[in-house]
Amino acid sequence: MRRPAPSGRHGGRPEGLLPDRDFLAEAEALRLIGGRGAARPLETDLDGGLLLLERLEPGTPLASIADDREATSIAAGVMAQLWRLAPEGHPFPSVADWGRGFRRLRDMFGGTTGPLPTELVGRAESLFTYLLASQDDPVLLHGDLHHDNILAARRHSWLAIDPKGVVGEPAYDTGALLRNPAKLLGQPRPAEVLVRRADQLAQEFDFDRERVRAWGLAQAVLAAIWSLEDSGRLWEQPLICAELLAATS
Repeated sequence: MRRPAPSGRHGGRPEGLLPDRDFLAEAEALRLIGGRGAARPLETDLDGGLLLLERLEPGTPLASIADDREATSIAAGVMAQLWRLAPEGHPFPSVADWGRGFRRLRDMFGGTTGPLPTELVGRAESLFTYLLASQDDPVLLHGDLHHDNILAARRHSWLAIDPKGVVGEPAYDTGALLRNPAKLLGQPRPAEVLVRRADQLAQEFDFDRERVRAWGLAQAVLAAIWSLEDSGRLWEQPLICAELLAATS
């Protein structure tokens, strides 16, 4: 059974309430996906905030694949299965809703960016604004599809878990994959890995390469903001990835 976990994506949510908006979005996303590319929901208790999900065996995470090109290709195949039109009256936040984290950061620190680098945050904000204004047709996205949210399974070789459920253009969904897993930064040339992943994903989906990189940079800064909101501590890994992407574009 899964219980909803705290998330800073919406901000200002009272603690300890079940079910919360994040849980309802995940439950509805899993229902709409219906097992195509993701674990199936077997039972759902919306009032109690509980989900019973299909057990994925052996459950090995995609992070176990040593060949990064192969892992990226597998992730792209899973990602493509998940996207679908969101129905009218859906409970999902939009990518624009998630982008309000930039404003909350400045509100938190009296108009400044607090412990986050001012120039980097400014660049991420500008990119986010541009990308929103020029979005392709929006669809339902996973929202947090990275190497530990893709597991080996028997029903299908690889399946996703833990969809956040957010509505935006498909290219947005590549961002979380770019900056994960944590061992990325321990590689000899992580900037080259980031750039190659962005190029590979752009090729796999016929996306604009610079757009994939831009979403990756903007999302990485947002991830650091959410970490600050959720825990009061600055998560350095996404900031480092944002800086690497900024330096290569």
